Amino acid sequence: MTVFARRARAAAGRMHPELSLVSYTLLGHLEEVGGCRATDLAAHYALDKSTVSRQVTALERAGLIERRPDTTDQRVQVLHLTGAGRHILAQVTESRRAAFRERLADWPAQDLSRFAEYLVRYNAWPGPGREE
Repeated sequence: MTVFARRARAAAGRMHPELSLVSYTLLGHLEEVGGCRATDLAAHYALDKSTVSRQVTALERAGLIERRPDTTDQRVQVLHLTGAGRHILAQVTESRRAAFRERLADWPAQDLSRFAEYLVRYNAWPGPGREE
């Protein structure tokens, strides 16, 4: 698992030098949910608020995300992807998919199916102390 994580971080850097694996993940989540608060990101990924704050600041400075007032509570700021954020996220996503296709091209269908099942099972674990 350590090798897998190291390779993922290194691959993220090769695909877009300014976009860390954490940044890519945060952008992907914002796209998936259509925007959310920074505190929601921290809770979702079980990250410290200061870590998310640093990432959000860097993504804002890069013009990849923006803050907008919440439509139901003007005191709350919601993070959204900008056009540039969507563009870079799409580029990196396609690069990652191409890398996966290349790496798995020679795997038999049965192995791919089993691998996919294991990934789903692994990702379904709710974490320590949580109900499944």
